[in-house]
Amino acid sequence: MTAAPDDSTLPWLAGPAHDIATRQRGHALLVQGSAGAGVFELALRVARTWLCETAGADAPCGRCTACHLLATNSHPDFLALLPELGWSVGGNDAPEAGDGEGKAKRKPSKEIRIEAVRDAIAWTQKSSSRGRAKVLLLFPADAMNLVASNALLKTLEEPPEGVRLLLVAEDAERLLPTLRSRCQRLLFEGPTPAQALAWLEGQGAANAPVLLAAAGGQPLAARRLAAEGFDAAAWLALPRRIADGRWEPPAGATIPRLREVLQKLCHDAMAVAAGSEPRYFPAASLPPAAAWSKLADWSQSLARLARHDEHPFNAPLITDSLLAEARAVWAKPRRAA
Repeated sequence: MTAAPDDSTLPWLAGPAHDIATRQRGHALLVQGSAGAGVFELALRVARTWLCETAGADAPCGRCTACHLLATNSHPDFLALLPELGWSVGGNDAPEAGDGEGKAKRKPSKEIRIEAVRDAIAWTQKSSSRGRAKVLLLFPADAMNLVASNALLKTLEEPPEGVRLLLVAEDAERLLPTLRSRCQRLLFEGPTPAQALAWLEGQGAANAPVLLAAAGGQPLAARRLAAEGFDAAAWLALPRRIADGRWEPPAGATIPRLREVLQKLCHDAMAVAAGSEPRYFPAASLPPAAAWSKLADWSQSLARLARHDEHPFNAPLITDSLLAEARAVWAKPRRAA
């Protein structure tokens, strides 16, 4: 079992985490924010504060037994449900996420399965091992399907004494209305642009402004791009190369990643066409303005594809189709002979 992510190096979490942990009294909190800005790490920090055993602590002390157990993902009163098997679960007697007790391991899923939710509900009904509290974290909460969401409703409404639930989602509106209504909703806005840039530069990232923009202003997403070998010059050249039909995706690029890049370009092209500032690319790097009707059709096509990211498409055929569709947005109409 690997160690839990370290939130101590993300300075913008301290204020929001303190406010949530010390001022919010609800037993079920729904925190909305971007994963690339650290909303998952924020939820972990809140859970650590609730479970910290240092008297009067308004932040995890990092020294007590509870903090050490949390750092190694072995605290018996903390349970995290994530879609895929990973560092996730927590409590010593908790089953592996998505497995169900006594069952053979399954293929990792992008959903939080009903078996995992039922096991988590049973876990909440057991007494606290260390006597302080029990914390159940679900991330992303909208990864629960309809059956799993309905199974959680009664626990959200009437949790056992001492149990607190943290639901984390990028878009809370994707959750069932009956689930949202049982939670106190909080918005995590993430770092300011200046904070994000200063932190990214402090991480030693090259071309930090370009990198941060490419990640939509989300510093953790930007750090992942840097780890993948982000090339600032290639990113700046990408919009015109796509429009001209001269761009080839990197070897091994998945359809969801290609679709994401094209959606960023489409977003910025539409923003400029509407008289707004682009978000992901500098304005000077974008191709000439395209017809709004073409951009709107392209945006809808990419959105439809996003709903089928898990489909086993023929990657070369879909790639060719996506790039041809992008070129067509900027293609000049042929004149009649």
